Amino acid sequence: MLTRAFTLVAILLAAVVSAEAQAPTAGSPVVAIRAGRLIDPETGTISSNQVILIEGSRITAVGPGLPVPPGATVIDLSGLTVLPGLVDTHNHLALTYKDEPESNVYYFTYVMDSTPLRAIQAASNGMQMLASGFTVIRDMGNNGNYADTALRVAIEQGWIPGPTIVNSGIIIGGMGGQFWPTPEMAVDHTIVYPEYLDADTPDEMVKAVRQNALFGAKVIKICVDCKPWGYTVDEMRLFMSESAKAGLKVEGHIQTRDGARRAIEAGLWSLAHDGPLDDELHKLMAQKGIWRAGTETPIVLTGHTTKERYDRSVKGLRNAWENKVALTFSTDADYYVPGKTRGEVAIEFLQTWKDAGIPARDILKAMTTNGFACAEVEKVRGPIRAGMIADLIAVPGNPLDNIDALRDVQFVMKDGLVFKQNGVMTPGPFFNGGPVKGWRIR
Repeated sequence: MLTRAFTLVAILLAAVVSAEAQAPTAGSPVVAIRAGRLIDPETGTISSNQVILIEGSRITAVGPGLPVPPGATVIDLSGLTVLPGLVDTHNHLALTYKDEPESNVYYFTYVMDSTPLRAIQAASNGMQMLASGFTVIRDMGNNGNYADTALRVAIEQGWIPGPTIVNSGIIIGGMGGQFWPTPEMAVDHTIVYPEYLDADTPDEMVKAVRQNALFGAKVIKICVDCKPWGYTVDEMRLFMSESAKAGLKVEGHIQTRDGARRAIEAGLWSLAHDGPLDDELHKLMAQKGIWRAGTETPIVLTGHTTKERYDRSVKGLRNAWENKVALTFSTDADYYVPGKTRGEVAIEFLQTWKDAGIPARDILKAMTTNGFACAEVEKVRGPIRAGMIADLIAVPGNPLDNIDALRDVQFVMKDGLVFKQNGVMTPGPFFNGGPVKGWRIR
């Protein structure tokens, strides 16, 4: 009986095919997009009067004057600039700390808001991000008890619209994670404590990676130096080797210069936050090709940074760009700003990049090409070319000239389906009564 049960599971798993791996099938609807201007962020070039042909979820052809197949749905974006969707390489969709009830103290949020509620918040935040043009999100922990996996699976199965999610599961760190919890919380677990996996020994480190992989993580995140003792270079390399068995990369949350130096020496895939990084460390990151997810909060988001910290972030971002560090657009957006959607909060981070004097072309590349590579989706999503998943957006201006054009996303297509048109969300086709894109466990 046990053998037959394992066989059944194997058959079910073999039948679960990712939507991204499926080629267009005969009879898939054909869409033709007329693009007035089409941007290639990799080269920083723009082409005029292009036609993009899409069958099902994939782009089949791109070029000037392509004939439109009979019966195709034509979407006229001839007055707009078309470009790939945007990427936020560090967000927390299932976390929203706020004035009421927790006075913007995240420590209380995971006590006040249950994981099921936070999963619903994540679904809403994901749609808000998509409406602002973000088609890929790396969701980097602090998401309750795997609400990030639930969101990703719901989107992938076709229950709701949302960005492509690359999620970390629960952040791994020494006991207490980023906080200093009470014994009742950290040892006795008599107070809810879902936000971190304690890993202080090699066995615990291995088990923590395997637990996250088991429960659907697509990238591993560790607290490099959230406690004074932190992780050693060898311990971080253990995380990397164990993660690699599951095909996963490791991001390190850094708080101190020494922790950042150790993380760079270990060769982590990406480093989160900009505080401890300086000219010397940027040079080392550039040499190793380590992604920088700096999360430089703009001063315009009142109450979430200080003038001193902002000036330091602007200077550091400029220094990273001058040193040719691999830059990504990353926000750490995890709070409610009255009057703004989560996507509008994220797009405000453009201000920091502008104040750092980074050219619009390089900002756009960080938000697209670099983001796709950091999220490891570049082989199936990103460039607008034949064979790729049809994720694209359109804006009235030209972001190569003025990056603020990205603040006015009028059109969003995700997986070949229109999510937003003429500035209005039209998500109906994304909602389904079942897993139309294929059932999967995690």
